[in-house]
Amino acid sequence: MAVPTGTLHLAAAIDGDGQYQAPYYVELARLAEEGTLDFITLDDTFGPPGPGRGRLDALAVLARVAPATGRIGLVPTVTTTHTEPFHVSSAVATLDWVSRGRAGWRVEVSATEAEARLVGRRPAAPAGELWAEAGEVADVVARLWDSWEDDAEIRDTATGRFIDRDKLHYVDFEGAHFSVRGPAIVPRPPQGHPVVAVAATDPVTWQTAARHADVVYLRATSLEEAGRIRDELRRRAVAHGREPGALTVLAAVAVDLADGEGAPGTAPAGNSPVALTDTPGGPPLYRGGPAGLAELITGWHTADAVDGFHITPVAPRHDLERFVNGTVALLQHRGLFRTFYPGATLRDHLGLSRPASRYALEREAAR
Repeated sequence: MAVPTGTLHLAAAIDGDGQYQAPYYVELARLAEEGTLDFITLDDTFGPPGPGRGRLDALAVLARVAPATGRIGLVPTVTTTHTEPFHVSSAVATLDWVSRGRAGWRVEVSATEAEARLVGRRPAAPAGELWAEAGEVADVVARLWDSWEDDAEIRDTATGRFIDRDKLHYVDFEGAHFSVRGPAIVPRPPQGHPVVAVAATDPVTWQTAARHADVVYLRATSLEEAGRIRDELRRRAVAHGREPGALTVLAAVAVDLADGEGAPGTAPAGNSPVALTDTPGGPPLYRGGPAGLAELITGWHTADAVDGFHITPVAPRHDLERFVNGTVALLQHRGLFRTFYPGATLRDHLGLSRPASRYALEREAAR
């Protein structure tokens, strides 16, 4: 067996239709943390009530989950289309503070007329335009996080000075969709930049993902397809002046672990080209047992097709429990996945360095 070239990363969704009580989300988050997963995600939408709709605010829910967990990353979906980037910056920075450096956010857009009518700000726009705007939001949000230098807070009670004004900076952002002056109203987050994720499951998202994301989810039903998409995303990242390894690329997979190990679709990826079922409108589906899923993950990771997997349990409590106690345990036993968190922040889990404030660097260079 070939040796994988990088660390295996695993994440899981903890969504729950009709779930409006904090204990549900805390229970799933703690279960995922027992498996030392990199992070959990919680979806959000501006869509009208219905199946998969009408959820609680994902940012607020994970802010409640933060003090009930200690290491796992927390990545809510944040829709940029009808949300002011200044508010996005403040909300995600706040989540990073209350979680002590474990926050991220998944950039999403609102593309339907029904959602536009609910908000009432403007009509729906083409997907390409919405994702270009989302890229601007990600850009200005990062600038706002940088607008406070790390040591901008003085907190000197003797002189009554709370902030060193020389270490606060106007971002003066002028884009195609909005302008923001800044600085932020929340101090620079513990991670500097909370992690940015994009579900790059449609080519319309790829440019924004390659330029701004730290983590991307791709949609593929074979390791060969996954490898091609990862190569393309990294090629685009390099075109934007980034290192190819700046992107952590995860395969998005829905999992139904109710079946036994002998069910179809559980054969090792190296022996069977048909391991996942294509599901229009959603991630590919794995249906089988925990051991078969471990074989699939091992095969794709050993082939260096992806950096890891983002798992969406079909039955959240049942499938997440079987994933952690079955699949993850097998991967740990094989030495493919860690058994403890080596760091404290989400950037630590993903092997990402903490970026310096661009304005601090500019100020130092001007001296």
